[in-house]
Amino acid sequence: MKRIAVFGGIYNNYLALEAALHDAHRRDVDAIFCLGDLGAFGPHPDRVFPLLGGHQVRCVQGNYDNSVGNGLADCQCGYTDPRDNHFARLSYAYTFANTSQANRAWLRGLPPQLRVQLGQYRVLMCHGSPRRTNEFLWESTTSSAFLEHLFDSHQADVILATHTGIKWHRALAPDRHFVNVGVLGRPENDGRTNVWYAIISLSGGISVEFVPVDYDHERLAAEMRAENLPAEFVETVLTGWWTTCLEVLPAKERKRGRH
Repeated sequence: MKRIAVFGGIYNNYLALEAALHDAHRRDVDAIFCLGDLGAFGPHPDRVFPLLGGHQVRCVQGNYDNSVGNGLADCQCGYTDPRDNHFARLSYAYTFANTSQANRAWLRGLPPQLRVQLGQYRVLMCHGSPRRTNEFLWESTTSSAFLEHLFDSHQADVILATHTGIKWHRALAPDRHFVNVGVLGRPENDGRTNVWYAIISLSGGISVEFVPVDYDHERLAAEMRAENLPAEFVETVLTGWWTTCLEVLPAKERKRGRH
């Protein structure tokens, strides 16, 4: 393989997933990968699975997938704030109740990590980090020394992750790359309604391109209302500003938002 598309956090947003898959194929990628958290936040969980299967997307198990697949009591999202946990419980209860038994079993069988080779580069794909599925690695608070430790201890040249909902890329000498590929499920707390995925390719060395995805966000918002999902979730889809999951944000990332 020389060119792959990678995304995380679908969060039930089957409309953005469909748009991203068509865009990735148009860009002539060799394979498509999802780094987990298929459910949460949005409506109609079971609409995601036929799209993944139909486009031969290889998936990593996120914390949400592990919880839904194993019938756990919560999403293992890693929040500590009571308000964040309140909305996490609502989101998880809806997703679990509306995911079929067959799809729960499929989620249960997903691997926690995937490894692929891009030319000479050893690529490790995970959800939060290689050491913990629900670990938040933020650009402003993750040191390069810690990333070097991850590369060394997990025998990888490129690490691809998600979980935070905000994309970033750091290149380290001699030729190592950590990439948070972003999420498809909700916008990036920047006042824009599009979502993001990443294309990783060989172009001399490793090339990382973040690709914006526009989709029918107004339709998604209407379906969320019809499913009685929280108004705060709908507001995020329509405005591009996060209204929940705010307390987990480091100061630098939170300052970029409205709330």
